[in-house]
Amino acid sequence: MTFQELGLNDDLLKAVTDLGFTSPTPIQQQTIPQLSKSLSDVVALAQTGTGKTAAFGLPILNNIDLDNKKVQALILSPTRELCVQITNDLKNYSKYMRGFGITSVYGGASIENQIKDIKRGVHVIVATPGRLVDLIERRAVNLNTVKIVVLDEADEMLHMGFKDSLDAILSETPEEKYTWLFSATMPREVERIAKNYMSTPIEITSGKKNEGAENIKHIYYVVNPRERYLALKRIADYFPEIFGIVFCRTRAETQEVAESLIKDGYSADALHGDLSQAQRDFVMKRFRNRTLQMLVATDVAARGIDVDSVTHVINYNLPEDVENYTHRTGRTGRAGKSGIAMAIVSPKEAGKIKDIERILKNKFEKMNVPTGVDVCEKQLFHLVHKLHDVEVKDEEIEKFLPKIYEELKDLSKEEIIKRLISEEFNRFYNYYQNAPDLNLGKDGKGSVDGAFGNGRTTRFFINMGNLDGFNPNSIKDFLCDLVKIHNRMVFNVDVKNSFSFFETESKFVDNFLAINSQDIEFNGRKVSLEVSHRKMRDGGGSREGGSRDGEKRSGGYSRSGGGYKGGEKRDGGFKRPRSSSSFGGSSEKRSFNRSSDSGSGSGERKRTFGKSKFRD
Repeated sequence: MTFQELGLNDDLLKAVTDLGFTSPTPIQQQTIPQLSKSLSDVVALAQTGTGKTAAFGLPILNNIDLDNKKVQALILSPTRELCVQITNDLKNYSKYMRGFGITSVYGGASIENQIKDIKRGVHVIVATPGRLVDLIERRAVNLNTVKIVVLDEADEMLHMGFKDSLDAILSETPEEKYTWLFSATMPREVERIAKNYMSTPIEITSGKKNEGAENIKHIYYVVNPRERYLALKRIADYFPEIFGIVFCRTRAETQEVAESLIKDGYSADALHGDLSQAQRDFVMKRFRNRTLQMLVATDVAARGIDVDSVTHVINYNLPEDVENYTHRTGRTGRAGKSGIAMAIVSPKEAGKIKDIERILKNKFEKMNVPTGVDVCEKQLFHLVHKLHDVEVKDEEIEKFLPKIYEELKDLSKEEIIKRLISEEFNRFYNYYQNAPDLNLGKDGKGSVDGAFGNGRTTRFFINMGNLDGFNPNSIKDFLCDLVKIHNRMVFNVDVKNSFSFFETESKFVDNFLAINSQDIEFNGRKVSLEVSHRKMRDGGGSREGGSRDGEKRSGGYSRSGGGYKGGEKRDGGFKRPRSSSSFGGSSEKRSFNRSSDSGSGSGERKRTFGKSKFRD
């Protein structure tokens, strides 16, 4: 079937052709002919990414009276991103409809400008429920002339708590109207809306109710909770061409994971409700332009993300509501393309996978987190493929070739290949050559006594924490500068008020313990590190063994250097040293405080750190 057979007018067909649309999707084949010729109430069930916007947008435009400047159609969506996306799509479909007016209204943007747009006269309003209720209360919008109301992502609007707002909005619209309800799932709340506000609706289903898309492969990894972030990095490294969305449960976790990925050298950024509209727009622009490889997002913020060719959806945590898994995974496998949905789960969460399988009617495949060897092999051949397919600009490089040939004349072809590949490969090999196995053993345990099952990582205690002005990222900088290692080698950082814990590869144990003999001070206190031994339990550190944090340390702990004065919160900052030569041998006393760099009166060299405050 083609779009020409769906009953659309010539202006719409011309726009659809310009957009490169050839064959309508199943949901479009069922809705567009039905809604373009004879209007009626409709309940349409289809997964995200199946072309729902065109399924209701084209029939709306086909029925618009351009001579009537009053609001004829209202489209409600759960998030501002989806609101903007729908508006832009309808603008593209209506490019040949002269005089057509559409505006979007949502929170986070100027309400005065939105009111001006409405007063100028528009045919269609696309809105989020909260902002539209605000406009109704201000008497800035009149919905008495609305003929068509579309509830897009109706299940998500109800899940987000918009039930009362929807009731208030629908009560402002005429009784004689057509309601089109589009949803990925059909919970009872959606059925209630259909019953209360629709008259003998036609039900159109693309696929089966509440089921996931068939072109998405679902896999999961079981790891200890403390190793969740390490597993995420390992997955990202194993898929070098990943273009995906990482879902977290909370805004704070979303920001923390994104910042950690950025700090560890990954192309990532965060999207959540604490960002301003300008910040959200900037992040989404980068993601759509593919200058970001990974978008770390909350469920709410990610609704309405319609980006082509998302390869992976990674559930850093499973959603609280199992049905949200359907919405998350709908960000990939769109428009008939295939996609991969991953979940990183703890042993206690593994049972939820069965619940999701029942709802999706789809089986999950349990897979092992890639080992360091797996990652190195994958990266090696990725580099080989890139090298094989690289575009050669003959004219531009021609003038440099004689010098290059002269420089490499003593090397054979095989030697050149080995060195070229090693230039990139060595980076991953050096990082992963002693990488721990993150997969759980047969006993369901992955870490014992502060180390991974293979003994390749060790957990440390340090007597520095929030009161010293440290946060997880700044204490990583501090430690790695002391020992002169890459900050990827410090992980699972847990910062308390007056002390912290972190993990590192066991080969660095002596390097860190050597700090104790170097008389390093920070804000007048001697820096002290000890190997930590903990009893593992799901969910991280706990109140076990009598200590506040549930960790047992080898040797006692005392605050040398005077401790805290009167419980005062320290706000001294940390500044990277200008050169590695600033750090001396074990006899050198190093001091970290809030004063500017200066020598000590006794002639000892001191390293001081400036006033810049650590950012939370």
